Amino acid sequence: MGVHQWEGAHRDPGTRGCARVLLNDRMQPDVAPMPRTVALRPRDARGFPVPAITPWRDGEPMFAATSVSRTLICAVERRCSICATQLGSPPVWRVVAAEEAVAMAAALANGESYDNLAPTAEAPGHLACMLYASMVCPFLARPNARRGAGAQFGDFVAPRGAPRGELDGIGGGVAGFETYEFEVADQVMFRFAGLVALHPHRLGAEHLTELRALLADGSELDDVMNSTSPPYLGSDEDTADRRAEMYR
Repeated sequence: MGVHQWEGAHRDPGTRGCARVLLNDRMQPDVAPMPRTVALRPRDARGFPVPAITPWRDGEPMFAATSVSRTLICAVERRCSICATQLGSPPVWRVVAAEEAVAMAAALANGESYDNLAPTAEAPGHLACMLYASMVCPFLARPNARRGAGAQFGDFVAPRGAPRGELDGIGGGVAGFETYEFEVADQVMFRFAGLVALHPHRLGAEHLTELRALLADGSELDDVMNSTSPPYLGSDEDTADRRAEMYR
């Protein structure tokens, strides 16, 4: 299918799961404040919202998996991978792990540019949705995961086996970019360019105050006030697969 690029408002649309019992003091989905677009998502048997890119099987969401069809739809139609509504004007946001967050923080502090040239399967979304996901989702940027290889960013060296949460106190973050591009094969892979902001965290719960403020203000989702989650990103996989075939 080749490489596709989204350049924020300059292009027209063509454009991991959460468990109740969470580790490392992460918030439970029924405790964290929920963006209204997330609240309208289909729910699992416990009443928890299911992200747009999570596949369903026999009426149950497969939280630990990501649907290629659903991710492709969101990428092409410029939809949030969590709530499935339109992304609106830039920036777009994604959750990043500790190593990336440390490098991004250094780049922003030094006034340097930073592009995510390495492809990632993490799809973009709204700031509020990504803050919410980073707070409640155990599959995103788990701080207790250990590094399989050493990493170095300038003078900073993270040794092999060091816990993510020990990287300058950063366990991950939610990063904003001007644009993204993607390509699809066995899965959809994204590259992000034009880093504009980073909201670092250790465990995710640090975003509680900011998320509450965003939801109280309402302006973060002004661009998507008239956007809704489409039926083909609901709980039926056949419908999602048929829609995705349009873009392959």
